[in-house]
Amino acid sequence: MTFPSSLRLAVAAGLVAVTGCGGSSMAGDATPDVAPGGSLQALQPSVPSPDPRVGLGAGMFDAEEAAWNLRVVSKTPPPEEFVGITNSDLAFTGNYAIQGNYNGVQVWDITDPASPDLTTAYVCPASQSDVSVYGNLLFVSGEGLSGRLDCGTEGVRDAVSPVRLRGIRIFDITDIQDPVYLANVQTCRGSHTHTVLKDPNDDDNVYIYVSGSASVRPEEELPGCSRALPEEDPNSALFRIEVIRVPLANPEAAAIVSSPRIFEDLVAPPTHGLAPEDLRVIEEARARGAFVAELFGQPRVIPARMTGPLLDSIVEARGGSGAPTAADSAALRDYLPEWAAALAGSRGDGPGRGPTQCHDITVYPEIGLAGGACEGYGLLLDISDPVNPTRMAAVADSNFSYWHSATFNNDGTTLLFTDEWGGGGAPKCRATDPMEWGANAIFTVDGDDLEFQSYYKIPAPQTSLENCVAHNGSLIPVPGRDIMVQSWYQGGISLLDFTDPANPIEIAFHDRGPSDPNTMGPGGSWSVYWYNGVIVSSEIARGLDIFELVPSDVMTQNEIDAANTVTFDYLNSQGQPQYDWPASFALARAYVDQLERHRAVSQGWVDFMRGGIARAEGASGSNQSAALTRLANVAERDAAQSLDPERVGMLADALRMLASGQ
Repeated sequence: MTFPSSLRLAVAAGLVAVTGCGGSSMAGDATPDVAPGGSLQALQPSVPSPDPRVGLGAGMFDAEEAAWNLRVVSKTPPPEEFVGITNSDLAFTGNYAIQGNYNGVQVWDITDPASPDLTTAYVCPASQSDVSVYGNLLFVSGEGLSGRLDCGTEGVRDAVSPVRLRGIRIFDITDIQDPVYLANVQTCRGSHTHTVLKDPNDDDNVYIYVSGSASVRPEEELPGCSRALPEEDPNSALFRIEVIRVPLANPEAAAIVSSPRIFEDLVAPPTHGLAPEDLRVIEEARARGAFVAELFGQPRVIPARMTGPLLDSIVEARGGSGAPTAADSAALRDYLPEWAAALAGSRGDGPGRGPTQCHDITVYPEIGLAGGACEGYGLLLDISDPVNPTRMAAVADSNFSYWHSATFNNDGTTLLFTDEWGGGGAPKCRATDPMEWGANAIFTVDGDDLEFQSYYKIPAPQTSLENCVAHNGSLIPVPGRDIMVQSWYQGGISLLDFTDPANPIEIAFHDRGPSDPNTMGPGGSWSVYWYNGVIVSSEIARGLDIFELVPSDVMTQNEIDAANTVTFDYLNSQGQPQYDWPASFALARAYVDQLERHRAVSQGWVDFMRGGIARAEGASGSNQSAALTRLANVAERDAAQSLDPERVGMLADALRMLASGQ
């Protein structure tokens, strides 16, 4: 990120007026020519070969592992109450990592990342318990049919029930060891995910954008819920999101304040067919008598966790007991098309219609934009009015199956979308799978438009026993670069540099072997985020993983140190913060390292700058300020002759910030 031009000019005017161009001899009296020979060097990682991720041995807590340019700091198994239950998303506050789980919420004290300490294991079942924080408030999503208002573990069996929770739970975590359940906001389709928006112009409230992808609940359970088309019922729960306003002084009064229809006029997006391996699996499933249904336009094997309850209902309806009969199975096969059509309400009702809901929305309040990953489309939203977000652009892609999540680069000029092809439970990183399917799609933001640039998918093929597809991640605040750490379920985690959005490059990874050697077992990274110097991953079955960056040919210690100067009081990845780097010698050195790596300036100029920065760091007071100012003057003077004037300008900004003591 470049510092604001107004700040650059103001600082430069003040300091140059004092120091002039002569400066201190501590920076050296002569500067070498800045112009390098040759051309700008692209990033060229020394990729390990053969890829150590291929062929890793299986195991739940003893699988073989491979890591490149990352260090594993700790691996912490889940507490007893959560063993065998899916871990979901992460949020952070203070020294705590809050980990969602289908059985509730776990709070980890990560003050010592090498030894996370379980602070709270709060049992309160719901799917999928996505979590966010703001101040002393914790927000938790609930979408499934078994979540209860009272956090009970017995579930909800009735089709219509006054005790069912589908929406947002609100907790007071002033005492994080003892969360207090304050309130809930019920929604017609529940909350699969949610996004907390803190509007820079509103200090009294926070807003929650709710994405609920389940079927519409009966009006008898929540009055006002309708699954009719909007032209039939203007209050339809379809083709809209919910916006909840939470008064910070009275969070118990949280309520839905709008339901923006950001999907108007979108048509059904283009789709791709099944991969060769998937076609083979479908035919084998049919041959052995598995349940197969046409879902979202493609045949799919319906897993036992979904067909089991349906069969139980059929047995119960005929007054029977015990195991389902062949006749029960036949009845279920007859019913599956109707069931699939009802479930498809999350993707569209009627021919030619587009999505009815988003899967996830990432807001970037500082620039007034949001990225909506909305099942069949990627959206660019204007959130300058937080209650009434509006659609600016919509993009579709036949290579994409399910637009899942979104991440901006730091200056908001690039927007990356992920594709959760297969729903997260299928192996979509096999050697035979197209690299454009189940990948990331990277767009540049051009005013109100999104312009496609490239795809990115982890290059290491995974086995048919590993669910693998693009999933959640966040930026790492390495100055001057766009770097994202991202989860890929049992594909592990991957760091990609997309500073050049047309040429994203993997620069680090961690992976385990399959969780089970014989069948598709649970496991993998659900989400992974950078937070205050560490990288934290929510492992679906294995608990909490923490990593740190290590120096390599694609990242220097100075870049890591500069990244670690960026700290936050809290973090929700879907409420994307803007990274601003405080003045530090590491920041200045990081820019010099980058200029050297890309051969944007001559080696003599690099040596001159490094020497001058080292001498300035050893000085103090006015001598230090004068030396730094002279170096900044040199950088500004020479920028135009370099191959990367913008980065040389960033170096000048960093030096002036240091000189001014900011």
